[in-house]
Amino acid sequence: MPKLLFVVFLLAYATNCYAQITMAEIDSIKTAQDSIKKSAYLKNIGNGYLPLNYFDLDLRYLIKFNQYEGFRTGLGGVTNDRFSEWFRINSYVVYGFKDHRFKYKIGGGLRLKESTNTWLNFAYKDDLQETGSSSFLTDKRFFTFFEPRLLNIDLFHKYIQKSVSLEHTFSNHLLSETAFSVNKIDPTYNYTYALDGENYNTFDLSMAQVSLQWSPFSAFDIVEDNVVTIKDGYPKFTVQLTQSFKSIFGSDFNFSKVDFRTIQKFNHKNNATTKLTLVAGIAGGDAPLTHLYHAYPNNITKETILQRFSVAGLNSFETMYFNEFFSDKFSTLQIKHVLPPFKISERFKPQLVLISRYAIGDMNSKRRHQGVAFETLRHVYSESGFEINKLLFGFGLSFAYRYGGYHLPNFEDNIAFKFTFNISL
Repeated sequence: MPKLLFVVFLLAYATNCYAQITMAEIDSIKTAQDSIKKSAYLKNIGNGYLPLNYFDLDLRYLIKFNQYEGFRTGLGGVTNDRFSEWFRINSYVVYGFKDHRFKYKIGGGLRLKESTNTWLNFAYKDDLQETGSSSFLTDKRFFTFFEPRLLNIDLFHKYIQKSVSLEHTFSNHLLSETAFSVNKIDPTYNYTYALDGENYNTFDLSMAQVSLQWSPFSAFDIVEDNVVTIKDGYPKFTVQLTQSFKSIFGSDFNFSKVDFRTIQKFNHKNNATTKLTLVAGIAGGDAPLTHLYHAYPNNITKETILQRFSVAGLNSFETMYFNEFFSDKFSTLQIKHVLPPFKISERFKPQLVLISRYAIGDMNSKRRHQGVAFETLRHVYSESGFEINKLLFGFGLSFAYRYGGYHLPNFEDNIAFKFTFNISL
């Protein structure tokens, strides 16, 4: 636990210092740059990039930590318009100090049409992915400085991926990405997928994906030929279709997936806000555990509350233990009610957030997944709690309690007590 707290403090301190330096630099050039240039600079920072001369440094690869790799650090980024307006190189290399292994991506893209920001991308990746995670292709265009849930993840699979993708903007409100990839999957843990009399410890997958993100009520403006969001409107919708093709380029399995997410936010007269996030997914066919669903767990399997003390996630179930549940169909609902800050002083304005989370799911053919012990979410999983944020340098505290269909016999096992970290530019 002291090691984990040290890691979190180091990451948070580095992030906080970086944000302060960035804002100081922006303040120092107020007299030298107009508001348009500053908006463009902030847009790049908000998207996770530090603009350099011909290259934008991707901040996601500087430093991270998880239970399998330990510290993960490296460099990555993408060439910018000063390098070329019609061609880009998008690559990274990182090193895990616990697994003693390099991971990398070699990629590039060709701009096919400027008015619709249409890019044809090619990439070769050798990296890790969390088992049971399901991300949307369009999400990679958005960035958060600190992803606290990553600290506790331990169930990863290695993958080598060759991919081609097409980014296309139908309108400012509708983003799309289509991809086809050939993947070699190698779980880092003891896992066997039993199918039709054969046991698979490693497997090949050839997959096609189509992802759409629709923000019908957001407002946009053009800043130096770039589209910038000036009003974040709700609701927002994201949908993604995935199809794996058996026997194409040696692929072992045939399965389909549909993933959906919608986010709604209500602004109240007293400056309070209520945010609802609904996520659902379903997989049909012969999908291995690596490509099924967990439900965003974020609780370490330790005996006491203090041993489980860590950092709360942004959209995770704080009382759900890692690798406790997997599903081939699931849905989650998260409700956050953010009260106005308590104005105790000019610098001390803590904020109370009331939270409730629910999840339900199921799995067909559970016996096919061997070597990993887990349950399904056939009953409603429920937890509620609160956060008190911005107590000190962006740090706060969170408390959550597990109840309902998956309430545990030992009272302490239903409690998650953690700290939070929130920072924004």
